[in-house]
Amino acid sequence: MRETIKHIPILGSLIGRLYGALGRRIRPFPGSATYWNRRYDGGGNSGPGSYRELAEFKAGILNAFVAEKEVSSVIEYGSGDGNQLKLATYPSYVGFDVSPTAIARCEACFRGDETKRFALIQDYHGETAQLTLSLDVIYHLTEDDVYHSHMATLFESSTQFVVIYSSNYDAPQASHEKRRKFTSWVEAHASAWKLIQHIPHRHEFQGDSEEGSLSDFFVYEKL
Repeated sequence: MRETIKHIPILGSLIGRLYGALGRRIRPFPGSATYWNRRYDGGGNSGPGSYRELAEFKAGILNAFVAEKEVSSVIEYGSGDGNQLKLATYPSYVGFDVSPTAIARCEACFRGDETKRFALIQDYHGETAQLTLSLDVIYHLTEDDVYHSHMATLFESSTQFVVIYSSNYDAPQASHEKRRKFTSWVEAHASAWKLIQHIPHRHEFQGDSEEGSLSDFFVYEKL
């Protein structure tokens, strides 16, 4: 039937466009790494959470924590385009990301700053730091194996503190996001860690991701 319709001039053209549109709409999600590589390669950025008031809120919390706890070294998994890092005051920092373009942007932005280093996550080789960070990353890890690897590396590479900035509930995948109740993972797989602080977001999400966030701060300390 479909082949017959294709040979009817007007109707066939309409049906062809319809099948093409449906094909585009149901195209499988390419995966989190591919998504972010394409996004940065196309000139995109790390998203609204790394800019303006949302970035300032995050920087204020993190800089105060680093100063109070006298943190000497930081590793961040998902360093992105580096805009958030511009507001940070870390004595020593290593940022890992899946995107070569994002890494190149960070290296260009912080050229000459010997306190900072950047590398692809595939080049992680067991580095450790007093504090490890996962900021607006967890809900972007749509694949279960990638999520579990991220969480394991985050806690295994810290010698004292882990700070997670994320939403904390389970929800089905929607586009490039999959919300996860990550505290359940910590309870099951990182029992040597204690949640010492939960800081709700100052800018509560009201439907506009440019103005508010679903993420809170969760601070863990090794027992």
